[in-house]
Amino acid sequence: MPEPRQRADAVRSREAVLDAAEALFARSGPAEVSMNAVASAAGVGKGTVFRAFADRAGLLQALAERRTAALRRAVAEGPAPLGPDAPPHERIPAVLDALARFKLDNLSLYLVLEEAGAASPYRSPSYTWWHTTLRDSLAQCADAGRADFVAHALLAAVRADLIAHLLTVEGLSVDEIRDRLAVYVRSVLPRDTHA
Repeated sequence: MPEPRQRADAVRSREAVLDAAEALFARSGPAEVSMNAVASAAGVGKGTVFRAFADRAGLLQALAERRTAALRRAVAEGPAPLGPDAPPHERIPAVLDALARFKLDNLSLYLVLEEAGAASPYRSPSYTWWHTTLRDSLAQCADAGRADFVAHALLAAVRADLIAHLLTVEGLSVDEIRDRLAVYVRSVLPRDTHA
């Protein structure tokens, strides 16, 4: 019976590390917190942190996944306008607005996450999930080849670095960013013939 117990211990250690990272990031911001500090705050060795998350980017990604879990559930199985049964012209703008609001609320984490990895962000499981979700909705109102590209273009519009630039350099308010995103999404979507 040692294997299930080891797995349970690994899950507890992983959760302790994520809890510690959340607390440290809330105090200092994700950019200022080292893996050593997270391990120490979680009461585990640095090796435990690296075994669970591989590297800093993996830890940040796991934290982002944890924070987005409720939003992803609403998109995957919730009611309209976010859920899968909503018409695409209703669902796609709602999903992008929800994702933009989430990134606005978690901007420091997403800025560090976008800068952290050496690998392409387009290969992360999180990006793939959002891209597939948008692509599948778009495919209901556009051809498959166009849907794939448009899903990438729409996700580019909610990157944290762009949102931060609009807030800090261009001086847009949160409402202005959301309004401009909505206009952009409507301009990109094929015309709704059922409206």
